[in-house]
This record gives sequence, structure tokens and C-alpha cells, in this order.
Amino acid sequence: MVEARTDESREDGVAAEDERVMTDEPLSAADLRPSLNWYAFEELTVDGLYAVLKLRCDVFVVEQACAYSEIDGRDPQAMHLVAFQPGMAEPVGCLRMTLPDDDGPVEVGRVAVHPVQRGQGLGQRMMQEAVAETARRYGPWPVAVSAQAHLKAFYEGLGFEAVSEVYDDEGGIPHIDMVRPADAA
Repeated sequence: MVEARTDESREDGVAAEDERVMTDEPLSAADLRPSLNWYAFEELTVDGLYAVLKLRCDVFVVEQACAYSEIDGRDPQAMHLVAFQPGMAEPVGCLRMTLPDDDGPVEVGRVAVHPVQRGQGLGQRMMQEAVAETARRYGPWPVAVSAQAHLKAFYEGLGFEAVSEVYDDEGGIPHIDMVRPADAA
């Protein structure tokens, strides 16, 4: 994809730590845990951008049978967190973080986890990383999400609070706006 800022990468785009997958050494749970890598839009290769958009479309448009404009013009201004399973070229998770305007919150959205990774904590790890990246960049700062309503408890477990009533988004899926306050522990 591109050279990741959190892993050493080789010219072929496979992180050096992933070489263990191709040896006879026993693998630990940590070896099989997806890596999380941040990219600015312009750092994504054409293939990398395609892979992220494909995962998002597979999850949000195809799987959820929701015809809407997935590509909304906000990606070029965002940071993208991409999760890779060791030894695999395609991402297994992604999210986008839109940087704040003035005093507004950081907005996290398009949180997608491939079906093979669901139930293994990847979504939680990605959201925790988004909160941590916000703190690294801005110090204490609020983080906002437009969450699918059935995930309200998941986001509450990460310190987010509902700030709206449930509403239907552009695809007809019930959503709720939530914010993690700057002072959330």
C-alpha cells in the first residue's frame, strides 16, 4: 500500500514483522493481531485507496443493502486508519478521522470491519487508536461519531455520550450522534 508510519515496511508493502507468518516459528496471538496504520489521503496509493473504498462499500453498501453515495468528498481532508492482518494485502478494517475546524470535535466515521474480524475487538482497538491519535495531535479534545443506533452501547463503553435522538441517515439506517468529551477518561 504505502509505507506505514507505525511498522517497518519493505519495498513490496508487507511490514517486516509479517515475515514471521511465512516461517515455521510458532505464532502467538499478538503475531496474528492486525496492525493499525495511519495514512493521510495523499499517502494512500491508488491500490491502497481502492482497497479501503472497496471494504467500505462491501460493508456499508452491499452488506447493509444501503444504496447511498459512499464517496462523499470528505476523504481528501481526513486521516485514514487502516488495519492489516499479518500476511494479507487487503485491509480488514478502516476508519476515517476528519480533523477539527476551529473548536469543533474530531469526527470519526466510516468505521468498517471485515466480517472475518468481527467479534475479535478490532473495532474497539481502532476507535481507541482514533481517540489516542486525537490526544497526540490536540491534547484533550472531543471526538464525535454518527453511530448506527444498534452500536450505541459499544460507543458508550468507549466514553461516548448520546447528543441527539435516533434519526435515519441518508441510507435509511437508524443513527445517533455521540460525542466523547475532551475530559473523558
